[in-house]
Amino acid sequence: MTAIDVNLYGTVHGGVLMKFVDDVAGAAAARHSGGTAVTAAIDEIVFVEPVRVGDLVHAYAQVNWAGSTSMEVGVRVTAERWDTADGEPLTVATAYLVFVGVDVSGQPRPVPPVLPESPDDERRFREALIRREHRLARRKAIQDARATPAE
Repeated sequence: MTAIDVNLYGTVHGGVLMKFVDDVAGAAAARHSGGTAVTAAIDEIVFVEPVRVGDLVHAYAQVNWAGSTSMEVGVRVTAERWDTADGEPLTVATAYLVFVGVDVSGQPRPVPPVLPESPDDERRFREALIRREHRLARRKAIQDARATPAE
C-alpha cells in the first residue's frame, strides 16, 4: 500500500481495501463460472486490523457456494508489516460477496455448482447457505414492510 491509499488517520482507506476485495472476488467468481461475473451484493466486510502504508497486502478468495446463476465468494485479506521481516501475516479484513454469472448481453447465465472437497469447504458451504437465507429473508421483510401502509 502506498501513500496515495492513506486516509485521514494515516492508515489505508477502507474503500481501497474494498476495491481490492471486489477485484479479487470477481476474479475467483469469473474463474469458477468460466466467464463474466458481476458483483450483486457485498454481504459483509469486516476490517479486523488497520493496514499501514508500506504493508504488503494479499487477498485470498474462494467460491463457497453456487446456485443456478449466483455465487458467494469469501475473501480473506492479510498484510505483512513492512517493518517486520519475520512476522506472520496478519488477517486485516474478511468479506463475503455475491456474484452473478452473466452472458454477453448481460443476462444471468448458469454457473457450475460448488463441490466441497474438505471439511472446511463443507463448513463454508453451509455457512454460505445461512447467509443466503438471511439475505433473502431480509429482502422479503423489507418488501413486505414497503407494501404495508403506515399507520
